[in-house]
Amino acid sequence: MSRISVRGFAVASATAVTAVGSVVGVASGSTAQNNDAEATASGTTLLADIPAGQQAQVQTASLTQQADVQAIAADASAKKDAEEAARKAAAETAIAKKEAAEKAAKAAKEAKERAEAKDAAASRSKDISNIPVSSSYTIAQIQAMARQIVPSGQFQCFSNIVDHESDWNYKAVNPSSGAYGMFQALPGSKMSSVGADWQTNPATQIKWGLNYMNDRYGSPCDAWSFWQANSWY
Repeated sequence: MSRISVRGFAVASATAVTAVGSVVGVASGSTAQNNDAEATASGTTLLADIPAGQQAQVQTASLTQQADVQAIAADASAKKDAEEAARKAAAETAIAKKEAAEKAAKAAKEAKERAEAKDAAASRSKDISNIPVSSSYTIAQIQAMARQIVPSGQFQCFSNIVDHESDWNYKAVNPSSGAYGMFQALPGSKMSSVGADWQTNPATQIKWGLNYMNDRYGSPCDAWSFWQANSWY
């Protein structure tokens, strides 16, 4: 390394690295690197200016530097691809979960509707002939009858309507309209579709009232929801 200072060798080595990289670029057809090579050749120390014993080391350093740059670029590309794949997978998972939840909700709704329809059908088929007939009935007796006829899950809604319409008075008459019975049927003779004793038998009225709520609204609870919004049903 005669006549070249340590500082001078360091500068020359760095410059040579650039020059070697430029030469490699020229070999691969890179215009930009070709320009760099020309600039290096015209204004800086070339590989030939480095002592022969150090040229191999400088060339190795240049190739290592290029390999590092390429490795960093490859890592960045791989990371970007991985992030995109993760986002896509997360989106697909979210969509699948949403569809599964909607499907489960639909199935639950349909099951509920089938159960309610089954209860309604069962209530229509209940036989009220085994309920004892009397000349008069207490509210407790009438409510006991209703519990035998109305599905348990619908009884409270059913009871709420009767409370507001007649307070469980099966002989209640509206002085203005003539509406009759626990459900204030207008005309009261509508209830004859269930039994001729509609004027005196609470069980007949209960059966008619339940049929009316099921047929018109779907269930006593649906009828009660309508009543709350309109104060009639």
